[in-house]
Amino acid sequence: MLENFENLKNQTLTSCEGVVGGEELVFTLSTGEKYKLYHRQDCCEIVTIEDIEGNLSDLVGMPILMAEIATNQNENPPGVPAPEYQDSFTWTFYRLATVKGYVTIRWYGESNGYYSEEVDWSAVED
Repeated sequence: MLENFENLKNQTLTSCEGVVGGEELVFTLSTGEKYKLYHRQDCCEIVTIEDIEGNLSDLVGMPILMAEIATNQNENPPGVPAPEYQDSFTWTFYRLATVKGYVTIRWYGESNGYYSEEVDWSAVED
């Protein structure tokens, strides 16, 4: 079992499924294990995939060479336009690479400051 997202490094994916505007991204490993990035909804927060830069299919069939996470809390990253109104917010960037390509998955979470805006990682139970 992969304890965290960074442990995808050196793993090979057979599929990677998710869409901009969606609320989860599912990774299937060559071992048959499945993991997902998602947000455990509490109440009044919104956490979604804001953008996917690169092609998810570039992550399939070759070992993952890089698996990194970066976050910006209450500060919009350079080049990313700010929504009209923001109270509390978190940008989370998941960066993955294989020899076929590089992908950045950008998540945006917002709330009134009381609820979590984080993206969660866990195994998918069949």
